[in-house]
Amino acid sequence: MRPSRIQFRYWVQSVTEFISMTISFRLTIHLPQRSCTSLLNLKRTKPIITVTALGQPVCSRVGDSAISKIFPRIFVPIQLALSGDADITSDFIVPDGVTPNADFFTFKGLKQALRGAPKDAPFKVTKASQAEFPALMGQSVSYAVLQFAPGGINPPHTHPRSAELLLVVQGWLQVGLVVSLLHVDSNNTLFTQVLRTGAMFVFPKGLVHFQANKDPRYPAVALSAFGSANAGTVSLPKTLFGSGIDEDVLAKSFKTDAETIDKLVSAATMG
Repeated sequence: MRPSRIQFRYWVQSVTEFISMTISFRLTIHLPQRSCTSLLNLKRTKPIITVTALGQPVCSRVGDSAISKIFPRIFVPIQLALSGDADITSDFIVPDGVTPNADFFTFKGLKQALRGAPKDAPFKVTKASQAEFPALMGQSVSYAVLQFAPGGINPPHTHPRSAELLLVVQGWLQVGLVVSLLHVDSNNTLFTQVLRTGAMFVFPKGLVHFQANKDPRYPAVALSAFGSANAGTVSLPKTLFGSGIDEDVLAKSFKTDAETIDKLVSAATMG
C-alpha cells in the first residue's frame, strides 16, 4: 500500500531531521521537470530521493521498498560516528585565575620544531593543543609539528576527535591511510602517497594512518592541523601490545607464537 501524501511528507521530514542530528548526510529530492516542485505532487511524479554520505549517493528511486533500501545503508555509517569538541556559549574560555591579554592568545612553543631532525629520537611530536595552549579550549583547532630523523616513522594511529590535515614543510614523507568505510568497495584498503615539500594530505577522523621518512640522509618536518583543541591519539602498537592484553589472546589473534608477542609487548612497553 502506497503512503498518503501527508504520511510521505512526514516520513521525509522525520528522516531528514534524524540524519541531521546524527551524522553529516544530505537528503536531496529530485523531481521530473514536467512536475510541480511542490511536495503535494510527490506521489504522482515518482520522485527520486538521494541520500548522500561522505560525498557518495547511497540509495535509489523511492518505491514500495524505499525504507528497506535506504535505512540499512544509513544505519551502518551512523554506528561509526565519532566524538568531537562541544560548542561553547561564549567567545572563548579563560581558566580560573587568568586575566586574558595578548599573551594569553599567543603561543611560541613550535618555533624550535619547524626545522631539522629531532634530537635523540627518530621521531618527535611538538603539540599546540589546549593542554599546551589554553586559549584553544573550546575553539576546535590545534596544531602539531612532526619531526622525522632519516628513517623515522610515526607508527599507525588514529585521532578519535578530529581529521588531520598534514602539510610537509621540509623534506618528503610517505604517508598511508587505511579506509574501510562504505564509500569504498573493498574493506581495509590502503592508500599511500609520497608527499614532497608543500604537499598536503588529509586523514579523516578516526581512520588508521601513518607517516614515514624514507630518506636515508635527510630529515623531514610536517605541520598537522586538527579540527579539535584535543584531537587525541590512539597508537595501535601501544594500544595492542602495551595495554596488558593477555599475550595468549594476542598470539592467537595474530596467528603467531608467544615468543614473538613477548618481543612486541616488550618493545611497546619501553615506548
